[in-house]
Amino acid sequence: MAAQTSAQPDRNLAMELVRVTEAAAISAARYMGRGDKDGGDQAAVNAMRAFLRTVDMDGTVVIGEGEKDEAPMLYNGEKVGSGRGPRVDIAVDPVEGTRLLALGRPNSIAVIAAAEAGSMWRPGNSFYMDKLVVEAAAREAIDINDTPARNLHRIAEALGRKVEDLTVFVLDKPRHQELIAAIRKAGARISLHTDGDVMGALMAAIPGTGIDVLMGIGGTPEGVLAACAVKALGGGMQGKRAPQKAIEKERLAAEGVDLDQVFDLDDLVHSDNTFFAATAITEGSFLEGVRFDRGKDVVTTESIVIRSASGSVRYIKGIHQFRRKFDFEKIDAEAAASASS
Repeated sequence: MAAQTSAQPDRNLAMELVRVTEAAAISAARYMGRGDKDGGDQAAVNAMRAFLRTVDMDGTVVIGEGEKDEAPMLYNGEKVGSGRGPRVDIAVDPVEGTRLLALGRPNSIAVIAAAEAGSMWRPGNSFYMDKLVVEAAAREAIDINDTPARNLHRIAEALGRKVEDLTVFVLDKPRHQELIAAIRKAGARISLHTDGDVMGALMAAIPGTGIDVLMGIGGTPEGVLAACAVKALGGGMQGKRAPQKAIEKERLAAEGVDLDQVFDLDDLVHSDNTFFAATAITEGSFLEGVRFDRGKDVVTTESIVIRSASGSVRYIKGIHQFRRKFDFEKIDAEAAASASS
C-alpha cells in the first residue's frame, strides 16, 4: 500500500517532536561533565533517530550534521519519519552545545524544528551568519546593516526601556571584540556565552528570559533552526552571510553569492506553519536540565514546544518512568536493518 501523505503538517506533530527531543536529551545527559563531546552527541543522535522513525511524517533533513559522507548520522538529505503523513523539512541539532554538555555547563539543549516541505533555506557552503534577534515588540526596530548602538537605541525605544536596561546575548569569540566594545560603549549589558546561539535566539525572542537581543556571528544552520522558533513566536530576526574560514569564502565567491544580502525570517523559512521543540540537557536560564534524582528509573525533563500557525507556546515538564533501560543505539540499528530488508 502506498504511503499516505498530506500537504499540511498538523498540530499533533509538535507533541510528537518533543518526544524526540526528550529522548535525545535523556540519552545525552548521561555524558554531562564527562569531557566526551562525541559520546554525548552520538547518544543524542541514536535516540533522536530511533524516535523519529515513530513519527508519522514524510520528513527530509535539511539542517543536520553535515553531508552524508562526512556525517553518517542525521545527515542533510536523510529521510526521517514513518513515511506516512505530511511532507516536511526537518532541522535538527541533537546537542546544541556539545562543549557545554562535556564540561557540565548550562544551556545545552536538544533541538528539532519542522516546516512544510521546501520551505527551509538550504545554507549550502555558508557556514557562518551574522544574526540579530529580538522579541515581537521590537521586530520593526532592527536593521542588521546599521550600527549596534543605533539598533540598541531603537530596540530600547520599541520596548519602552532604556538602553542601559537591555541585555545582549553574544558568543564569547575573538571575532566579536569590536561588537562587544560597541555594545559596551552604547551602555547595554552583555551576557557572554561560549556556545549555544539557538538558545540565545530563543531567549531573545521570548519576553522575560533576561535576554533582550541576540547579536553576532554564529552558525548558519543554527540560524535556520532558530528562525523556525523566532517566526513561531512572532519575533524579529535578520541575518547575513559572514564567512569565517578561507574555504568557505572561496566556495561562496565561486558561487557568486551576494555577501551583502540580508535574510529575514521569510527568507530563512517561508512557511507560516513551523514547529519547534527543545529539551534542556543541562541546567538552563529558563529550562531545567535532565534530572535523575527522583528515584530509581525516574527521570524528569523540561521542554518548550512552539507552533507558528496557532501561536502556541507550551512548557512541558516530563516525568519519565522507565520500566527497562532503553538502548537507542540497538533500536536504531534494528530499525535500519528492518528498513533495508
